[in-house]
Amino acid sequence: MKRIALLALVLAAGLSSLRAGESQWSMDRSHSSITFSIRHMVVSEVVGSFKNFTVSLDATKDDFSDARVAGTIEVGSISTDNDRRDTHLKSDDFFNAAKYPEIRFTSTEFRKVGENKYQIAGNLTIRDVTKPVVFDAVYGGSVKAWGKTVAAWKATTTIDRFDYNLKWDKALETGGLIAGRDVTITLTLEFDK
Repeated sequence: MKRIALLALVLAAGLSSLRAGESQWSMDRSHSSITFSIRHMVVSEVVGSFKNFTVSLDATKDDFSDARVAGTIEVGSISTDNDRRDTHLKSDDFFNAAKYPEIRFTSTEFRKVGENKYQIAGNLTIRDVTKPVVFDAVYGGSVKAWGKTVAAWKATTTIDRFDYNLKWDKALETGGLIAGRDVTITLTLEFDK
């Protein structure tokens, strides 16, 4: 009798995980990017990206109102198309990639605020600091192709880098920082189901 109950429990758990798997969306790495931009020398802007990252999306409702998102970025994959600057960004002045190799985000709320517009609240961890952030997200829509459903998203937020101990703050002689304080992060993501 105990074996039958155990078998039923295992089968129920397996069916439950199958149902959960049906709501999983897989990130299409070749059609996704994570970029950032920051003011440079007060008057211009530097744009960079992270080459290695994963983002998971789980939702059972078609309108994504119950969605959950989690993401991990490899700090060492940072690229601004300038090797010297990238090495500096990986140092303790900024990310300290050796000690804190990952940036992490976990959503706490996924709220629809308009037609195809959402706010995704969650906790962002950079270095040893975790703070709440809100991404403004636009759902680009979905399409069925090649036997799967493809969904597209774009999400943006702005953080104060000093809140996360990205502490380098060299100033110009005329005032203002060489590297600005505010960093805009943009995720352009495509998922398959």
